[in-house]
Amino acid sequence: MDDRSASFVAVRRIPQGETCHSNSAEVVAGSAAWLGRGLSCVCVQRRDSDASNTFDLTLAQEECLQRIQRRIDVPYDSSIIEHQDALRALWNASFPEEELHGLISEQWKEMGWQGKDPSTDFRGGGFISLENFLFFARNFPKSFQDLLRKQEGDRSVWEYPFAVAGVNITYMLIQMLDLEAVKPRNLVGATFLKFLAENESAFDLLYCITFKLMDHQWLSMRASYMDFNAVMKATRRQLEKELLVEDITRLEDLPSYKLLSR
Repeated sequence: MDDRSASFVAVRRIPQGETCHSNSAEVVAGSAAWLGRGLSCVCVQRRDSDASNTFDLTLAQEECLQRIQRRIDVPYDSSIIEHQDALRALWNASFPEEELHGLISEQWKEMGWQGKDPSTDFRGGGFISLENFLFFARNFPKSFQDLLRKQEGDRSVWEYPFAVAGVNITYMLIQMLDLEAVKPRNLVGATFLKFLAENESAFDLLYCITFKLMDHQWLSMRASYMDFNAVMKATRRQLEKELLVEDITRLEDLPSYKLLSR
C-alpha cells in the first residue's frame, strides 16, 4: 500500500437535544463526537495493473495526463501562502457563518479532520485533495453541505468523518484511474482521459460525483464505520461500471451525476 493512504476515525451521531459527554470534547459537524483515535481503516487499496497492457494516447490526452500528474505531485505545504489561502477558503465555504480562529485550531474537528491541524491529513491526497474540496463546495454547495452536515437519509449512529473520507476519495480516484502511470494501464483510466481532454475540470467533477455516490452507497448499505472499506469498494465498482458505458460521452451523462445538487 502506498504510504499516502489515510487512517480513519469514526464519529458517533448524537441525537439532537442529547448532550455529548466526551473527555476530549471533540465535536464533528452534524452533532457528532469522535469515537477516538487509533481506528485504522485501509480505505482504498492499490489495484495492481498489468504493466504489459497500456493504451495509446492522443497528444492532447498526453498533455492532459501530464497536467493532472503535476497537480498530483504537489504536496500540501502549510508554509506556502497559496495553500494557506486555499485552506481558509475551504473553511469559509464550509462554515460561512463561523469565523476561523486559525489554520491550526480545534474548530477543524467540526469538519471531520482528525486533529486541529488539517495539514497532517492531507498526506493522503496532497494539495489536489484540497482543490477537490474547494471545487465541490463552490460548484455543488447544496450537496457539499448535505454531506458535511449529514443532512440526508437515515444516518448511522457511528458515521464516517467527512474530511478524512474526502481525502480518501481523492486517493482512490488517482489509483483507480492509474493517473501516476506514464500511460494508463486499464480501460477505465484510458476512458477517463477522453473526458479530461474535453474538460480540464473532469477530475474535480468526478470527485464530486464519487463523494455523493459514496454517501449514497453508505446509506443504501446501512453502513457504519466498520463498513467503510466495503462502501468504498462498492463505490469504485459502480463508478468503473458507469465510466465504461459505451454511450457516455461526458461525465454529466453518468447516472450518478444526477445525485448531485447545486
